[in-house]
Amino acid sequence: MGGGSLLGLGALAVLIVRWLLTTDPLQSFLTDYPGEYHLPEWAPVGIPWWLSWAHFFNVFLLVLVIRSGFRIRTETRPTVFWTPKWNPERKISLTIWFHQSLDLLWLLNGAIFVVLLLATGQWVRIVPTSWEVFPNALSAGLQYVSLDWPTENGWVNYNSLQQLTYFATVFLAAPLAAATGVRMSGLWPKNTPRLNRVYTIEMARAIHFPVMLYFVVFIIFHVTLVLATGALRNLNHMYAGQDVVNWTGFWIFAASLLVIAGSIFAARPLVIAPIASLFGRVGR
Repeated sequence: MGGGSLLGLGALAVLIVRWLLTTDPLQSFLTDYPGEYHLPEWAPVGIPWWLSWAHFFNVFLLVLVIRSGFRIRTETRPTVFWTPKWNPERKISLTIWFHQSLDLLWLLNGAIFVVLLLATGQWVRIVPTSWEVFPNALSAGLQYVSLDWPTENGWVNYNSLQQLTYFATVFLAAPLAAATGVRMSGLWPKNTPRLNRVYTIEMARAIHFPVMLYFVVFIIFHVTLVLATGALRNLNHMYAGQDVVNWTGFWIFAASLLVIAGSIFAARPLVIAPIASLFGRVGR
């Protein structure tokens, strides 16, 4: 019943927005704000190879981070534990060790990604440089809801709704996930009572899980729109680094999914324990 209600509300929203877009005021609004604004003349064009690799590693690590995070929340009684070599008194479950190790790799990949964004000028594609981003984002949103979707040209410029979403994901959601994750980890300094009172672990937990849910929702919508708005061209942009319509990017994308699926299957104590034992003691 809930699913049927949502489907009905969605269909009603489509009909209402499609009707509104036929009115003169909104027709004029769409003319003035088509969904994107012009980037500076010096803005780079295309997707460089390093961005494609950073994108793949981000997806690869993020899927494992989310999966291990859900396992931590549902794991009632851990059976395998990890103790670091440098602190024999500390003991955490192997699942938490795996989650936090993935977090560190994800943060390293993200840091390299941001540095290269700033160094190559690619940042201008996901960081708003004009206040026109907001009315254009509203325009793009209305076009998505009406199912008359805005023209996609991600090789040159993202629409404003995409730009705001990517900016929020890279520069807001990711830092929030990192800051709250560190607060709950063993990396957080214990002998700082004043800081611990201001930034409590309960506060970090209350933020960390919703941020993870944001990433789940973002991945679902992002992949859906990539496939629905010109799958072959979009996949070629991100995975093959070329602005053509052929199957190259699709097959690279398919291979990446097999790698991710294989890593999910392999993410079990039998495989994780030997790796964790290189950095500490694994036992029950």
